[in-house]
Amino acid sequence: MSRKVDIEVDSESGFCFGVTAAISKAEAELSGSDTLYCLGDIVHNSDEVERLRRKGLQTITHSDLGQLHDVGVLLRAHGEPPSTYRTARDNNIRIIDATCPVVLQLQRRIKETYMSAEPPQIVIYGQVGHAEVNGLVGQTDGTAIVVENIEQLDAIDFSRPIAVYSQTTKPLEGYRKMCAEITSRTLPGVPLTCNDTICRQVANRGERIMNFAASHSVVLFVSGKKSSNGRVLFNRCLQSNPRTHLISNSAEIDRRWFSGATSVGVCGATSTPRWLMEEVKDAVDRMLNS
Repeated sequence: MSRKVDIEVDSESGFCFGVTAAISKAEAELSGSDTLYCLGDIVHNSDEVERLRRKGLQTITHSDLGQLHDVGVLLRAHGEPPSTYRTARDNNIRIIDATCPVVLQLQRRIKETYMSAEPPQIVIYGQVGHAEVNGLVGQTDGTAIVVENIEQLDAIDFSRPIAVYSQTTKPLEGYRKMCAEITSRTLPGVPLTCNDTICRQVANRGERIMNFAASHSVVLFVSGKKSSNGRVLFNRCLQSNPRTHLISNSAEIDRRWFSGATSVGVCGATSTPRWLMEEVKDAVDRMLNS
């Protein structure tokens, strides 16, 4: 009899506390109602979005929001700009605010900087168009400069004061490199503050997940295609173990990946539900050990 392949789900993978809280709020609301609207996908994972859709959670766009009146709308963990709250007030929409506390604190810090007597240029290290970044830029009436790579730094006037912040889910290494480059370009005597606003619960996963990936023959990284955090963590796994495969769910597993494997690790992004990783583990177990 051949030896069974060991399959392990990473205990550190899965929802961060902000996503967990948002989903808990949605489920609590749906326990007393057949329908709840959510502004944007509640999490960047289509399987979890579909699970909640079956419970009555309907995803809407900002355009849809302007057409709704007298209903409840959940704001996901990413946060929203002030304009969203104004629309809700105008349309008598009850807001269920699930903005992550870390994001909410960052929004307040950026707002305070923008409203100061002599505001500096506000620079946000983040992904252009990302929901969280849109909410942060909204605190500055759209004036913040968003940069994700060195080439985009030309938008900054290095002869004027600068305050740098970061999208909470960006990699710490990238943030440090960006701040070092901005510092090197800023003219002598010009005020510059670099504010490390990266969520450590997310940032610290990079090194841990690399160690997890290295400890297995094959790794299945489970993540939704829209997850920016998923792309970062998947690349970390791939760097540590070239036999890492990115999948959305168990339907995408290929038996050929496991040739000669003695162990399989299953891990995922901060937007990957635990139940989905367990489902993948069970599918691999049936495939290799039945």
